Amino acid sequence: MLDKVKHVILVLSGKGGVGKSTISTQLALALRESGFKVGLLDIDLCGPSVPYLLGLEQSDVYQCDEGWVPIYADENKTLAVMSIAFLLKSRNDPVIWRGPKKTMMIRQFLTDVKWDELDYLIIDTPPGTSDEHITVMECMRDVKCDGAVMVTTPQGVALDDVRKELTFCRKTGVHVLGIVENMSGFVCPHCSNCTNIFSSDGGVELAKRSGVPHLGTLPIDPRLNVLIGTTRSVLTELPESNTAQIFKSIVKQITNGDIVNAVKD
Repeated sequence: MLDKVKHVILVLSGKGGVGKSTISTQLALALRESGFKVGLLDIDLCGPSVPYLLGLEQSDVYQCDEGWVPIYADENKTLAVMSIAFLLKSRNDPVIWRGPKKTMMIRQFLTDVKWDELDYLIIDTPPGTSDEHITVMECMRDVKCDGAVMVTTPQGVALDDVRKELTFCRKTGVHVLGIVENMSGFVCPHCSNCTNIFSSDGGVELAKRSGVPHLGTLPIDPRLNVLIGTTRSVLTELPESNTAQIFKSIVKQITNGDIVNAVKD
């Protein structure tokens, strides 16, 4: 039930392993640190990693008359989380389902979760353009979805898959809020210098050619490992880091209305 949610943002990637779930969780935490009430929905059924990233794997969900009750990461209920991982006995248990069952579960997550009043709901989606994505788009038809944040890495193979994702969004009528280039360079934890171990600026060029905003370029920063398994934000733990500044910029771009209002144009 999304009737109490003001803004819905999809996080998409054409390819797995580009850091989509990490960006989803840190974006949700950055929004929370900016004073918003946030929900984070993990519908990557075969690779649900949000509970692991937030240290919530041992949490149990239950149902009420209105549907599934999400896990709240704090006493003030400023961050609510829902994932299929909460329904599995172990993080090592695979989800071996055919398409129709996956479709049914995603539809249930999008319609039968009891979200309280939320400013933003971030939806972490599976990679690719499969049945799961089509189900999401069908469910979004009756919901005010602000749009999608695309995540890529600078390598050509990832960029090719993101181009397909962009085409998918255009064909299904999903507004693209912008592209985030992840893993662009390696930040030395000792001297803070950034070295481009892969190619660079691929996301910037793709954004230009596609006519969508470039939201930011994030490096590989080993210091972020201390945040895994916690609900701490890079904004509070590493406030002077380049990564924190980029997430601040992404939040500002999303919340100031410029790119969101483009949906209405």
